[in-house]
Amino acid sequence: MSFLGVDGVTFQDARAQSVRVNDESLSVDLVDGRTVIVPLVWFPRLWHGSKKERNNFEIFGDGAYLHWPDLDEDLTVAGLLEGKRSGESPASLKKWLSARNPPSKKQARKPSRLRRQ
Repeated sequence: MSFLGVDGVTFQDARAQSVRVNDESLSVDLVDGRTVIVPLVWFPRLWHGSKKERNNFEIFGDGAYLHWPDLDEDLTVAGLLEGKRSGESPASLKKWLSARNPPSKKQARKPSRLRRQ
């Protein structure tokens, strides 16, 4: 299923040009000039990853896919535009966190609540 975005461009047509990750958000610059910014807490593996792990990513599939090999995380640009969060179960995340070597320093860190203004 294709969803039309701005100016008739489908979400599946959107392509990443560059990616930035900080402690709070994931930002993806698209080739058409748009920037998608989503809360990092939507993707627990990125949230728990170190700066080095988060900065080791690949853009592939002509910019349609994002992959973090150190964190075993895969996202699509279309999914980001659709507002899709991680679908990983709490049990799966817990298993992944316990298997990390060495464990992330942020494992005990809980996401801050987003404030509505």
